[in-house]
Amino acid sequence: MIPFNKPFLTGNETKYIEEAVASGKISGNGMFTKKCQAFFENTYGFKKCLLTTSCTDALEMCAILANINADDEVIVPSYTFVSTALAFVRQNAKIIFADSSPRHPNMDVATIEPLITNKTKAIVVVHYAGVACDMDAIMDLASTYNLIVIEDAAQAIASYYKGKPLGTIGHLSAFSFHETKNIISGEGGLLGINDEQFIDRSEIIWEKGTNRSQFFRGEINKYGWVDTGSSFLPSEIIAAFLYAQLENLEQIQNKRKQLWNAYYKQLSEANITHFSLPQTPEYATQNGHMFYLVAKTEKHRNDLIAHLKDHNIHAVFHYQSLHESDYYKNNHTGRALIHANFFTACLVSLPLFFDLTLEQVAQITKTIIAYDREI
Repeated sequence: MIPFNKPFLTGNETKYIEEAVASGKISGNGMFTKKCQAFFENTYGFKKCLLTTSCTDALEMCAILANINADDEVIVPSYTFVSTALAFVRQNAKIIFADSSPRHPNMDVATIEPLITNKTKAIVVVHYAGVACDMDAIMDLASTYNLIVIEDAAQAIASYYKGKPLGTIGHLSAFSFHETKNIISGEGGLLGINDEQFIDRSEIIWEKGTNRSQFFRGEINKYGWVDTGSSFLPSEIIAAFLYAQLENLEQIQNKRKQLWNAYYKQLSEANITHFSLPQTPEYATQNGHMFYLVAKTEKHRNDLIAHLKDHNIHAVFHYQSLHESDYYKNNHTGRALIHANFFTACLVSLPLFFDLTLEQVAQITKTIIAYDREI
């Protein structure tokens, strides 16, 4: 069976974990945490970065930093993972769901402005499959209506919008290092801060609501409880694993993009008729995170997944529209989101991971092409 995903190890993960353990500092915010944070700040130009135990935690920090509360509305794409909305639901905000674009799973920028009210506090954008939303248009809306923009860049490491790294454009951003992502630590995440007003408070929230970080830098003579927060920082063991991955970021990205390009070339040259290929706007790049097809019908999608399984290939579908979820559907008072529902029914993701071979990609595309010819 060709799996949908297989975690890739660079070779230094256990070495660095041993170094972390030998250092006597494994509880977090030690040597490897600082190395990882510095990597993102120096490579991509964030004002400040903080490692977190997950992308969900990073989004929850964003919600706290943005002072989201029960009087606020937050605009979120419906076609996304639950964490994108959940972080703001936990602050008792009302979620206003935006539809996807007709041509891409990302939120349709043209639908955002009519959703803005005097209660809107933030816009959360998701760069699906590592492909950028139209950030100029979104930032213009944010400026006009005095809104905070939060980039859910869970899938978007080392991808760009008009030459700008994703995650560095909004006021705040969140990344994931879950084992299904390009760069992994099993579980793990990162908060990116681009607006300096959030820097000091972010460290306090990160450290359980205390000014502990300032104390260890010698800026104060004792620390205590000064704000809300939680235990968002990961252990040094997670950070050590992650740093081994970051050292090999270019190698990992090059291989994943090679696989993505092979999929695209072989399927586009075959002129398949029942499935469309992913589209990358000219303002965006793709980072080899995910290769997906969009079927014309839900039946075609489900039958393709079954057909691939019969040929020992594991393909999957995601996500399910959040506005129709069991948890939130009774709170959705907006219009029907037909494009989010379409991608929910018709999108299928193909295997893509570092150890996948070009020969296996050819096997998968050959199986898809044969199925497309049969139906």
